[in-house]
Amino acid sequence: MTGKGRSNDWGFPRWRSYGSSRETVAQRECDRHGCSDAGLCPAPKSPNSPDRWYFCQKHAAEYNKGWDYFEGLDKEQAAERQRTEQRDADAYAEASHYGWSGGTGDGNRSADEMLALEVLELEADADFELIKRSFRIKAKAVHPDVKPNDKEAAKEFQKISVAYEVLKQAEERREWKG
Repeated sequence: MTGKGRSNDWGFPRWRSYGSSRETVAQRECDRHGCSDAGLCPAPKSPNSPDRWYFCQKHAAEYNKGWDYFEGLDKEQAAERQRTEQRDADAYAEASHYGWSGGTGDGNRSADEMLALEVLELEADADFELIKRSFRIKAKAVHPDVKPNDKEAAKEFQKISVAYEVLKQAEERREWKG
């Protein structure tokens, strides 16, 4: 032993007290000449190149404004890339109804909620008590216990049950948010 005592820099992770490290954190500056803002937005230096510029948000928007995404690709490669991106965008749009906020509707309700209200024959401004009342009335009329062996009634019951679930979950989300 050298007499200095035990180092605090042993093991993994390095066991030091909070605030013992005073090193500066390196932050990239915007690559635009004369700009000293943080360069947090990577942008390709040329089409299909791994090299990147790092701009601030303002200069990244300016740089991307005139960007030709398909530059340097032949027609087949450009068409394939466009098909791939369109497929991905379509999948995103198709799955968007799983989001917290709705799509086309009256501004307060999603498209799925509007369809559910249509199934229950209600207006867009119906409150949840009215929704429950309408569901119960319709469910009693076509319930499988009331109309056994009636396939049309079973389909209708399933349809209004799904509509009610959509509206119930939307109501729960609204209560949770607000």
